[in-house]
Amino acid sequence: MGEGRAAVVIEDDADIRGLIGEVLTQAGFLVHTAANGLEGIEAVREAQPVVTTLDVSMPGIDGFETARRIRTISETYLVMVTARTEEIEVLQGLQSGADDYLTKPFRPRELRARIEAMLRRPRAFADPLDALGSSSGSASRAAEPASTSPGEPWLDLRGLRVQPAMRVAEADGARLDLTRSEFDILAELLGAGPRVLTKTDLALAVRGDRYAGDWVSEHDERAIEVHIANLRKKLGDSPSAPRWIETVRGVGYRIRMD
Repeated sequence: MGEGRAAVVIEDDADIRGLIGEVLTQAGFLVHTAANGLEGIEAVREAQPVVTTLDVSMPGIDGFETARRIRTISETYLVMVTARTEEIEVLQGLQSGADDYLTKPFRPRELRARIEAMLRRPRAFADPLDALGSSSGSASRAAEPASTSPGEPWLDLRGLRVQPAMRVAEADGARLDLTRSEFDILAELLGAGPRVLTKTDLALAVRGDRYAGDWVSEHDERAIEVHIANLRKKLGDSPSAPRWIETVRGVGYRIRMD
């Protein structure tokens, strides 16, 4: 999986730091470790890792601030590993720039599976003008396009448009600044049409593991709720009177077609 690429582990507990480092080393990464946020930021700056794991509760600056600072210098895949499970903590982690959020205690196999799944996802959104060779477009953080063909179809519904190949999303003609997970969820919902998708469906789709069985946890489902809330906020959509994303109570979510 790692093919000799770098990974950074930021964790103040030496035992957990060693465990995560061993998992990533076995996966083929060259691992760099740090015991606090400031050391971790410097390690990311120097190593330019593909993957970074990050504890939340650390001496000095906490994991949320560390994640925000890392996001100013790196597009590394960022996994928060923490004992905190409250919804507000998950929200803070995702808003700070984390790609995933794993709670302690965790199984090494699960950590590796999550990282493998992230590596199958594109890394940065691209401006369609850039994809067509224009120098006037600006790229935002999220994922390189899987294809840059202008002939790829758009998913389009009442002013909400998504181009999955170039990973571009618009609402009423305005570009949406979405995270990787938000884009994947929106594209999945649009692609499903009127079909209801459960939180498990969306969690597995975000990871690229649509047939991964029952490894989706309550925490994963809570993270989907946070992503949906963020999506609605960016779309200007109302949960009580949705224009696009509708909640089907006790089941999941779907795109409102009428």
